[in-house]
Amino acid sequence: MDSAKIPGNDFLDILFYGRNKDYGAYELRSRYDRRVRNAVMGTASIMLVMIGGYVLNNTLRAAENVHRPVLTERKILELEKLEMPPEPPVTIPPPPVTSAPPPMAASIRATTPVIVNTDVPPDEMPPKNADLQNAVVGFTTSDGVEGGMDIDLNANGNGGNGVVVAPPASNPDIPHTFVEIMPQFPGGEAALAKYLGNNIRYPHIAQDNGIQGTIFIQFVVNRDGSISQVKTTGAVKGGGLEEEAIRVVSKMPKWKPGKQNGQYVAVYFNLPVRFSLNNN
Repeated sequence: MDSAKIPGNDFLDILFYGRNKDYGAYELRSRYDRRVRNAVMGTASIMLVMIGGYVLNNTLRAAENVHRPVLTERKILELEKLEMPPEPPVTIPPPPVTSAPPPMAASIRATTPVIVNTDVPPDEMPPKNADLQNAVVGFTTSDGVEGGMDIDLNANGNGGNGVVVAPPASNPDIPHTFVEIMPQFPGGEAALAKYLGNNIRYPHIAQDNGIQGTIFIQFVVNRDGSISQVKTTGAVKGGGLEEEAIRVVSKMPKWKPGKQNGQYVAVYFNLPVRFSLNNN
């Protein structure tokens, strides 16, 4: 017989047959279903009360927080009439003061001596030394002011021949940064690369420590093509690379010097020397 199909009280009677029913276990088992039902109903009632209170509280707060429009009296703002400030008077600047040119000295037209077979008219006669005491020789004959500004016939050249004299050249021994014709290694860039490849000896300290990179050397190519003022620029690599680059550049043969305005001048020159380790 399946125990699940036996009613509860009958099952308890069978289970406690011949046993003490007054001990308490029988009473607890017989009221088990009722206690479970009461517990579920009590818990549900408490939850409903809590939820109902929460909803009611929110409803009351929402009703209190309703913002009703506040009616205020309409005020009309009246703008004051502002008067525009008077425009400042326009002051016309006076015209620039131009000084009169200095008075010119009296001039007598220069006459080119020409040998002729006829008599020379008086107006074509060359000026006498007495006439040149208070005048200067010019292109035309004009009356001037005694003590006026003289005419410089040598202003545009030598002797008024229109030849412009070139300004004095700068000192060719002072190194230039850029010139018209830059200095060049004998044989060109290919010969320079070959010279560096044949003469550079990789320092052992740099090889042992894996130091490599490009050393930038600055030097001066003098007027005679010799090399001077050799130094390094930029970040220091170390390991003897700078010293080796300076040594090789200082021993270079004479270069073709640079030219400026047709003359040889000293020129600064920058040369990158690359040190590379072959790890293949």
